[in-house]
Amino acid sequence: MTNFPASLLILNGKNAGDELLREAIYMLRNEGVLIHVRVTWEKGDAERYVEEAWRLGVETVIAGGGDGTINEVSTALIQLPGENVPVMGILPLGTANDFATSAGVPDTLDKALKLAIAGNAVAVDIARVNNKTCFINMATGGFGPRITSETPEKLKAALGGVSYLIHGLMRMDTLRPDRCEIRGENFHWQGDALVIGIGNGRQAGGGQQLCPDALINDGLLHLRVFTGDGLLPAIFTTLTQPEDSPNIIDGTSSWFEVSAPHEITFNLDGEPLRGQSFRIEILPNALRCRLPPDCPLLR
Repeated sequence: MTNFPASLLILNGKNAGDELLREAIYMLRNEGVLIHVRVTWEKGDAERYVEEAWRLGVETVIAGGGDGTINEVSTALIQLPGENVPVMGILPLGTANDFATSAGVPDTLDKALKLAIAGNAVAVDIARVNNKTCFINMATGGFGPRITSETPEKLKAALGGVSYLIHGLMRMDTLRPDRCEIRGENFHWQGDALVIGIGNGRQAGGGQQLCPDALINDGLLHLRVFTGDGLLPAIFTTLTQPEDSPNIIDGTSSWFEVSAPHEITFNLDGEPLRGQSFRIEILPNALRCRLPPDCPLLR
């Protein structure tokens, strides 16, 4: 590891006291690897640390946290000017780690850290919403985002990704579809949506494969809508026989536009965004990321 260039780890403040992580970093430093560590406290910290990493000239910026941390770091990286933009590494430390899991990033600390520092860098797409906010994994709308945002932190800490499912079952009384219209390249649908998944990646909500065929380097967004027609039959069929469900609408496009007569919420890798109209477009090869050689999200 001694010949590898410097890295800067942006660590979510919730994980700052992880003793195993401290030991792993100390061990790598003893091998001669230069790793700067910065801890986030509030929104905007990750962006400032990415700019600092760029000024320091490190080759890799490691996002240490969950999907929200990865989102913040990747969004800040694509905003840097010039060609010498650091590569992003991933250290999955969040509740669900949906993007890291679907990308095949190791869940053991030492292996994930070594991949983040020394793994092969590949170009990946990123999605942009309303020409401003970005996500690398998925935008989800409808019942799912409401449950994700409402799930108590203590429940997430105790149970991980399954906490979203448990809290969702407890809140079935709030289950209601959103009336909306969705357009894309050679795609148009209008109706009542229970859940909307627009994926660059494949899964969200603690392991739910909303866009199972998505790839992060194909220049496309993958759409899956769970319609609210006949609500209880739709839920049963979708969960038991998703391939045969008439309540699933799929589509692919380099962009999608979603409009609604009322405010709806999209969850962008953990970042909520409310509004009545959304334009989501793919930015091909916008970011380089260190991923496993057998990453299932790459074509």
